[in-house]
Amino acid sequence: MTNFPEAFDRFARKILSANLSDAAHLRFQSLARLVALDRDRALEFEGTSSQLIFVGHGATKLVAHASEARDQIVAFHFVGDVFTVPEQDNYSYSVCALRDCDLLTFSANEFLDLAASEAPILRHLLDNTTGSLRRCREKTIALGRKTASERVAVFLLAMGERIGVGKGGSVLLELPMSRRDIAESLGLTIETVSRQLSLLREAGAIATTGRSGIVLRDVGMLKARAGYLRDAA
Repeated sequence: MTNFPEAFDRFARKILSANLSDAAHLRFQSLARLVALDRDRALEFEGTSSQLIFVGHGATKLVAHASEARDQIVAFHFVGDVFTVPEQDNYSYSVCALRDCDLLTFSANEFLDLAASEAPILRHLLDNTTGSLRRCREKTIALGRKTASERVAVFLLAMGERIGVGKGGSVLLELPMSRRDIAESLGLTIETVSRQLSLLREAGAIATTGRSGIVLRDVGMLKARAGYLRDAA
């Protein structure tokens, strides 16, 4: 487990302004709480105000809970990501560890009040929110209008942008989520996800290595299969 000073230092380097005064730095630090989550353990937020989460180590999924034990994976988050967990409204929310995690949590309202006079911090949060909204729009279109093949291609391209490692003309992915997680996120069955990955592998668009490794061998082919506008692809 990362200790609190190390975790907050990572957060400060990523989010806080380099010109922030020592006093302001300490005020932000006083709002933070370090949470260690083992793989497959969840952090529940029932009845609490909205929270700001920083992933210092590991990977997570944000899950919305509806009635009758119906859950929906809203988003995946990785090292260095900052995201908001909404307060309970029509749904409750939890953050589940895909791998062992160290998370910093803040009351979102208190953090934003403190950041109100710090333009660089607000700009970073705005850029971060814009990126999140873009991913939400992409997912909404995929779930509402795209085929299973297109959904899987969109997912792989998004993961390539976020956690992929370029090597030559390929992109290497080590996915922390299971096939079940991918299927639930995309509104598909595990069997459909596995079948679509097999078809992409047979077409030469991807290669698979072990249980979680995927190599994006032909990003152009994946874009063509994702249902994007031709000019965008």
